[in-house]
Amino acid sequence: MNDYIIINQKDNVAVCLRDFKKGEKILDVTLLEDIPRAHKVALVDIKNGSDIIKYGYPIGHATSDIKAGMHVHVNNTKTNLNDLFNYEYHPHFNKVHTIKKDATVDVYVRKNGECGIRNELWIVQTVGCVSGIAHNIINEFKKRYDTSKIDGIYTFNHPFGCSQMGDDHTMTRTILQDMVKHPNAGGVLVLGLGCENNQVPVFKETLGSYDEERTRFMILQESKNEIEDGVRLLKELYDKMANDKRETKPISVLRVGLKCGGSDGMSGITANPLLGAFSDYMALNGGTTVLGEVPEMFGAEQILMARAKNETIFNKTVSLINDFKAYFKSHNQVIYENPSPGNKKGGITTLEDKSLGCTQKSGHSEVCDVLKMGERIKEHGLNLISTPGNDLVATTTLGAAGCQMVLFTTGRGTPFGGFIPTVKVASNTNLALAKPEWIDFNAGALVGEKTMDELLASFIDLICDIASGRKLANNEKNNFREISIFKDGVML
Repeated sequence: MNDYIIINQKDNVAVCLRDFKKGEKILDVTLLEDIPRAHKVALVDIKNGSDIIKYGYPIGHATSDIKAGMHVHVNNTKTNLNDLFNYEYHPHFNKVHTIKKDATVDVYVRKNGECGIRNELWIVQTVGCVSGIAHNIINEFKKRYDTSKIDGIYTFNHPFGCSQMGDDHTMTRTILQDMVKHPNAGGVLVLGLGCENNQVPVFKETLGSYDEERTRFMILQESKNEIEDGVRLLKELYDKMANDKRETKPISVLRVGLKCGGSDGMSGITANPLLGAFSDYMALNGGTTVLGEVPEMFGAEQILMARAKNETIFNKTVSLINDFKAYFKSHNQVIYENPSPGNKKGGITTLEDKSLGCTQKSGHSEVCDVLKMGERIKEHGLNLISTPGNDLVATTTLGAAGCQMVLFTTGRGTPFGGFIPTVKVASNTNLALAKPEWIDFNAGALVGEKTMDELLASFIDLICDIASGRKLANNEKNNFREISIFKDGVML
């Protein structure tokens, strides 16, 4: 097994797969300084101003002369990126490979034909100030009734629903309405206070098509005994859900979000390519994947644009990118103030470095649709969606779009989970061994242990087991379920 990797034959850097000491050699290059695991080393002399090449693309330029064998990182490299671009459509479609593997999942088929991978009872709060009552209603219900016939009863705290204006108010309502209609919920109690901006009557009127048999509404200020009324409504929903049964369907019924957080220098080599291979498998088998984190497409966006299935999708991708850049500029923020301190410590140097690794999660399939934040999935195949890089907001947005689960790669580790199963994929074996209570799958096995096809087959088995309820994601075992809704404007 090699202890370094040159990702693309065009690259002028190698990535170390272990800690290297000064004086050791990579190929014919003697290292001039210590190089940490997952960090980059120059393979040739790189002159000041010349491009640093990784993944076959520039990830920035040298800010001083870099000798072969030197550590290539933030001290001597700077991004090439700047503000808005004018893009042209130059389609380039790849021949997509995947393994031959029949896979099925056992799911709950809802009245509208959508499939849920959980049969949970939810309280969706229209406003943050009802959180305490929501939890009290659930606790009282659990005291009185056996809930073993369903997959759990949950509510999701958030601080919004009041004192919001314009687009923020609309976004909060839209995301919560998307949750009400999510197929992982077999029943939903919409809980409001009565005086908030996000009024329950308007929420109901603008909800669109929903399963009226499986949805109830309650306004606390209109209830004489909110705990008793809440328990009664939950019981009505529970009785309708209790006999729901899973049905076996092809894996194509899954809609899976793709996310990364706490990335390191191995993320773009192991975990993200694994998700890319899974995304290609889903696309070729009629399934759906959704890639968000627009700021982490900056620097790699033209690769995605070239894979837009037609010019309409290309134009939607251009808007996706430039609208998010305009959002940064409207707040007088630097567009390319990324990666994070944890990313840099893990070996990521510039945003191009991060983005070229991040977009590995999209695989090689064509981009079939682009969604705005709050929009629901309409097309099978690979979708893009507008989200920030923030883990909680992005995961919530992916769930609201209709994803039944999110696959979350990480090189640094994170315990959080969204309101849907959030499957953590480690980029390196050290993390997987150190945090087994967080990590669901080790993609570090790609380094010298398993081929991509072998690991993908095992990963598909895990996804089917989690989707079918035979296994729980670690965030579910830990009862870590959180939501966060995008906010842009003022608070009253």
